[in-house]
Amino acid sequence: MPKWFSIATEKAILKRSIKVMAIVGTSLMLINHGDRLISNTLETEHIFKIVLTYLVPFSVATYSSVVARLES
Repeated sequence: MPKWFSIATEKAILKRSIKVMAIVGTSLMLINHGDRLISNTLETEHIFKIVLTYLVPFSVATYSSVVARLES
């Protein structure tokens, strides 16, 4: 298993990344899709975009944590 994957799957890093994903992802989802959510007009393409909206902050937080750990 590559060293970066071992670091990325550490409990502390995953916990931090999930917190960032929840806060930032929800904020962005409400900004970008809140109107459709409130009016109940979400379609399949919007669900896919919402999933991506949550995955991006998770990925960035995980990547940043791994790079910081490797450089320390």
